[in-house]
Amino acid sequence: MTRRAGSAFAPLRRFGPLLAPLLLASCAQEGDFGRPARSAWNGLIETTGTLAARNRETPASFSPLTDDEATLRDRAWRFLMPADGRAAFQDALANLTRARVLPPRWRTDDIPAYHAGLMTEPFRSPVSRYRRLSDDATADGRLIPPFAALAQRVFEADGVRLRALPFARSLDDWDVRQAAMRVAENRCLVAWVRLEAGLRIARYRYALEHFLVEMPGREAAPAEQAITFLEGRKVLLDPLLAADAAARCGLTEPPAQAVLAGPVVVKY
Repeated sequence: MTRRAGSAFAPLRRFGPLLAPLLLASCAQEGDFGRPARSAWNGLIETTGTLAARNRETPASFSPLTDDEATLRDRAWRFLMPADGRAAFQDALANLTRARVLPPRWRTDDIPAYHAGLMTEPFRSPVSRYRRLSDDATADGRLIPPFAALAQRVFEADGVRLRALPFARSLDDWDVRQAAMRVAENRCLVAWVRLEAGLRIARYRYALEHFLVEMPGREAAPAEQAITFLEGRKVLLDPLLAADAAARCGLTEPPAQAVLAGPVVVKY
């Protein structure tokens, strides 16, 4: 899935004039903890993202979000934005990707990016780099259990939604399709977070391995413990969806010669 940086940005060039105003909005409309603020601008970005996703024939529903669905999207924010936060432009593109204005697969895995970001920032002591790595990995690990529990609750509500469809005589094809798209949308969001959590572990481990060569120190031990902690929490996401959910959702390339059996949405 990894691509060269130049080729990764190539699909975006023809959208430059259209993206410019959205990039400005996505830079300016942050809320608490870096999450998207509840504003007219961000509402426009979210609506644009839904339309863009539907145009790409990926799951997107115009139905209102439940409270749990809205919270799930807020909790997903940290994992769908860059961990290093080096460039405002890339952060803005990541925000548009999170909102689905841009397709997720334009982004590269870019495993070295986190290490490069930490080493580019000015610092007085290598201790600060190890501590930043430890803090980031620990924070990610602490966020996964509540996200997994919330995802399970959303999936249970989706089951109620799907079981109610045959008994709701007033629903038309549009209503049924919106319900099915929301169920698929919820699952693909969780698949995306699971994918990005795995990539974060790879980025953190890459950074630690390079720190050990560049500036070895005793702080490596707690950093290793923090990454191990995150790896232990990440497994909580694994039982939520099938292993190939990311490929089904178009987040990764499907395995060569593989046939993806069955849709993302299943009957309960």
